Amino acid sequence: MSTNRQNNPKVTLVGAGPGDIELLTIKGLKAIQKADVILYDALVNEELLNEAPNAEKIFVGKRRGFKAYSQEEINRLIVDKAFLSGNVVRLKGGDSFVFGRGSEELHYVEAFGIETEVIPGISSSISVPALAGIPVTHRGVSNSFFVLSGTLSNGELNPEIKVATKSSGTVVILMGISKLNEIVEIYKKYGKENEAIAIIYNGSLPSQSTVVGTIDSISEIAEANKNSGPGIIVIGSVVEISAIYNDSSYLFEKIVL
Repeated sequence: MSTNRQNNPKVTLVGAGPGDIELLTIKGLKAIQKADVILYDALVNEELLNEAPNAEKIFVGKRRGFKAYSQEEINRLIVDKAFLSGNVVRLKGGDSFVFGRGSEELHYVEAFGIETEVIPGISSSISVPALAGIPVTHRGVSNSFFVLSGTLSNGELNPEIKVATKSSGTVVILMGISKLNEIVEIYKKYGKENEAIAIIYNGSLPSQSTVVGTIDSISEIAEANKNSGPGIIVIGSVVEISAIYNDSSYLFEKIVL
């Protein structure tokens, strides 16, 4: 660690992608390899940290309700480490600007005159459905897609779910597994009981799994499968054209349940 770096601090926001380390961008990998300090979140594949063996690594994410640092503490830590060590990488799952609070951190850092760089990541909102064989758009089926968070920062259900029920496009819901039953009830309220829905767990990892059904059946199917880990919800006609939806074992499962 050189004094020159200490006098020229830099913070780089790096999107780590959906989980598979091979889905990190080449530019993101180079930034990690040059880092003096890496502050990383819970959804980041920790294998990526091996690419910077000499860097200081600090976990600043949330796991099972445990929060290592408040957002204010993270902001201050980024700045402090930049001035002390020089080259800081703020490593986030997916893309830093898709429900990652990346822009908040960037604005805070820039207020101290610190150089910043943003390296986009592959968002799970489009990559995970693709890995499950579900296109978010398809000619003649869906001409748009709507991405939203299922849970607000205060833990409540995102009220924009009601708006999403009126969309004729694909609806992709991140951070919504814990709110699945509430989401289902809203869709039922708006007469969407037969809408196709898929839940993809642990997207891009070896443990990736998918359950499919309709709004009317998905809660029971999800409960029966007892999947765990982070998941993404996809709602819309694109689910019906996916290979997994038409797999006989899944259809049998829906009929039985």
